[in-house]
Amino acid sequence: MRQVSATFYRVVLMVVAQVFATHLANAQGQLDEYIRQGIASNQSIKQQGFILEKNIHALGEAKSMFLPSVTFSTAYMKAGGGRTIDFPTGDLLNGVYATLNQLTSTDAFPQLKNERILLNPDNFYDAKFRTSMPILNAELTYNKRIKSQQVDLQKTEVLLYKRELVKEIKTAYYNYLKAANAVRIYQTFLQLVLEGERVNKKLYGNDKINRTAVIRSENEVSKINASLTTAGKNEESARYYFNFLLNRPLTDSILVDEIVNLPAQDLLQNSDVNGREELVKLGISKEINQNLNGLAKSYIIPKVGTYIDLGSQAFDWKFNQNSRYYFLGVSLEWNVFSSGKNNYRIKQTMADKQAIITQTDYVQQQLLTELKVRQAAMQSAVAQYQAAQSQIKTSQTYYNDVAKLYKEGMAIYIELLDAQNQWVDAQLQANIALFDTWASYTAIERANASFNIP
Repeated sequence: MRQVSATFYRVVLMVVAQVFATHLANAQGQLDEYIRQGIASNQSIKQQGFILEKNIHALGEAKSMFLPSVTFSTAYMKAGGGRTIDFPTGDLLNGVYATLNQLTSTDAFPQLKNERILLNPDNFYDAKFRTSMPILNAELTYNKRIKSQQVDLQKTEVLLYKRELVKEIKTAYYNYLKAANAVRIYQTFLQLVLEGERVNKKLYGNDKINRTAVIRSENEVSKINASLTTAGKNEESARYYFNFLLNRPLTDSILVDEIVNLPAQDLLQNSDVNGREELVKLGISKEINQNLNGLAKSYIIPKVGTYIDLGSQAFDWKFNQNSRYYFLGVSLEWNVFSSGKNNYRIKQTMADKQAIITQTDYVQQQLLTELKVRQAAMQSAVAQYQAAQSQIKTSQTYYNDVAKLYKEGMAIYIELLDAQNQWVDAQLQANIALFDTWASYTAIERANASFNIP
């Protein structure tokens, strides 16, 4: 009997050493490294990054509209028929030319025919460079502001995706640790009941105990094997999901940090949700709406622009000093009347403004409620963990007392096994409560946007 008790005691010490120790730890901060990997490899975040890049290019386009633009254009015209102008050249000059020929006794002045001139230019070209630039255009100013705010809006959207992914990665990480630790607890307990089964069979073979203890120990081994299989499948599923979030092979191993203590309690008193990306997006949307309102009102400001043409135009493709020209102009456009179209646009933006204000109030209350619920969940998880820790101490003391009585032959194996089960159940509950607390802490980080996104 002393040998049996000593064996149990050695196994007990091994349980104490292994319950909350995580021997897979390679380096501190492994979770932070996984978060960086997950953000870098996530396809949804990459897609949002491409949208952000598009918005940045759209902002560059809006800024370029304030700069001069140069275009080249050319036209060639070949005409025949159409409208003409009759010019009486012969009627006007032939009499004068005839008199001059008589006076000079020469034929120096020929007789001319009346001309019929084609109004459409024939064999005529016009090639020019036009440089134009807006001087005053309120629409372009508001458009640039809106594009800049859309960039900020998309940056916030990217940050929102990252924050949600971080929460999912951390939660999956803690769930994996919970499952892995449960496997180790069951493995340790399995060694304990296997040793008990071996000893009981030996004692039964020597007619020291009855068959009841052997049957109970065999049943306990079967039960723990089944629980170990279930825990192993849970660990496997948790590993698959964690690797899925990191966009890597599902069967890859996971390096973890050692977690044996509760997280800090600093977030339990923080009720600020103004850092949430959802509210930031609504704030930017409100600013965009203000600029849309200004854009709708910009019709009262005239548009002023300037341009200059540098080109050449002539017949028969001639290019010389006489064909070259410049043409400088200033344009003004003012919307005087549009049948109330602009007023309707202004009213639309005002209605959108009220909708955004209402939505902001609702979302703020919703997020604050979520934060309070997450904080209450963490407080509950902490209480569960503390109760489980107390239960571990109580059950361990109870087990030690029963083991002592068993060693002295004053307790039967069923009582010892019951004490073992209570102790192991307390360890499992403490393991669950520990990582539920960390998961609740992660949920609070998400609820008040307190985690610093790498």
